[in-house]
Amino acid sequence: MASMAGLFIKTPNPTISFPKTTKTQFVPSFNLSIRRAKSGATRWRPIQVRSELIKPDGGKLVELVVDEPLRREKKRDALNLPRIKLSRIDLQWVHVLSEGWASPLRGFMRENEFLQTLHFNSLRLADGSFVNMSVPIVLAIDDSMKSQIGESDRVALFDSATDEPVAILSDIEIYKHNKEERMARTWGTTARGLPYAEETIVNAGNWLIGGDLEVLEPIKYHDGLDRFRLSPAELRKEFAKRNADAVFAFQLRNPVHNGHALLMTDTRRRLLEMGYRNPILLLHPLGGFTKADDVPLHWRMKQHEKVLEDGVLDPETTVVSIFPSPMHYAGPTEVQWHAKARINAGANFYIVGRDPAGMGHPVEKRDLYDADHGKKVLSMAPGLERLNILPFKVAAYDKTQGKMAFFDPSRPQDFVFISGTKMRTLAKNKENPPDGFMCPGGWKVLVEYYDSLSSSENGKVPEPAAVAV
Repeated sequence: MASMAGLFIKTPNPTISFPKTTKTQFVPSFNLSIRRAKSGATRWRPIQVRSELIKPDGGKLVELVVDEPLRREKKRDALNLPRIKLSRIDLQWVHVLSEGWASPLRGFMRENEFLQTLHFNSLRLADGSFVNMSVPIVLAIDDSMKSQIGESDRVALFDSATDEPVAILSDIEIYKHNKEERMARTWGTTARGLPYAEETIVNAGNWLIGGDLEVLEPIKYHDGLDRFRLSPAELRKEFAKRNADAVFAFQLRNPVHNGHALLMTDTRRRLLEMGYRNPILLLHPLGGFTKADDVPLHWRMKQHEKVLEDGVLDPETTVVSIFPSPMHYAGPTEVQWHAKARINAGANFYIVGRDPAGMGHPVEKRDLYDADHGKKVLSMAPGLERLNILPFKVAAYDKTQGKMAFFDPSRPQDFVFISGTKMRTLAKNKENPPDGFMCPGGWKVLVEYYDSLSSSENGKVPEPAAVAV
């Protein structure tokens, strides 16, 4: 069975040879509705069948890495500027900005961009048009750092882990960091215990600094997974190489079970029925900050590898890559960011499920967001009109078929819903789920992960054996 490694571009070397396909014969553009809306129901936008990849927001990818011949000079320049030490999450945002995931944003937000994001979930461009932007991409500094910067209009950004220069921020603007407003507008609550807020806002500085970003070289983590982190430009190149006439994106921060796979394969079937000739799946696990009880990236990638090896998804029509963004767990607000970023990577379809980017309330025993609001907001969000939203069908374990299937409300007694909590409990106890819930190789990785937690003596999560090269 084909290894997951065949689905990745390994950068910079060696280069993977992807299967050659005959050139796709594109079909004309026409409209199809994904479903009719009943009175009072959400009105899904008509599906646009087109023969080319969707254009990035603003019309062009904004890539902020300095050209190689200039890097040595820029690094010398950085050594003579006021220095800001970047946290791990700050560095992840530099990565996001540098590759154009947030196009047309050209750096950490200045105040007008910050306020538009908080209050409108969008940015107005010079021509009067709007692009979606729902989460602030900002850099906090404290009073001491603000004083050190003084009248300088440039600062250097240094990786706190290596003490090496990462970027230069120019034409800077420093403005007040209103933490309460930021939290209330992003999460709809200021309750303590929000994972991202606790990590980056509660104890952060009282000022935000924005400006134009020059990244001194491509961001690398040297964790064995860099070859899987494809930029929007690299993804677009890969989609073009595969003659894709549609790209449908599926974000996840959890292990893939057969219900997920059913949704993805069924989506491709539906796109073929619409008239597309070669729709390609972008399986796009989130690779930035996640909360402590989420399965770590290395283990998720190992599990995804087994899913591909076991043939649950088709390697010929799947591209797997890591999305470098940190996770906010901000529900309907954040899911707009997840969708907008995939536009910049070339996706014109986005699969959205129940309670996307959601979490339990940090204080009360309830969900923080309405489970249906994410998909409804995406269908109406400003600046996402070009993106076709594909709501999940509900999948559950069908006892009569012994596999995951779409839920049939006419025979509810035949279905079992296996929650994430139930799945984790089974894996921790080394028990097997029902046959057909997850491929055996993928389940084995999950059991190994939870077993490693119980056997770890120092509290540090062990890493799995390396993902196949």
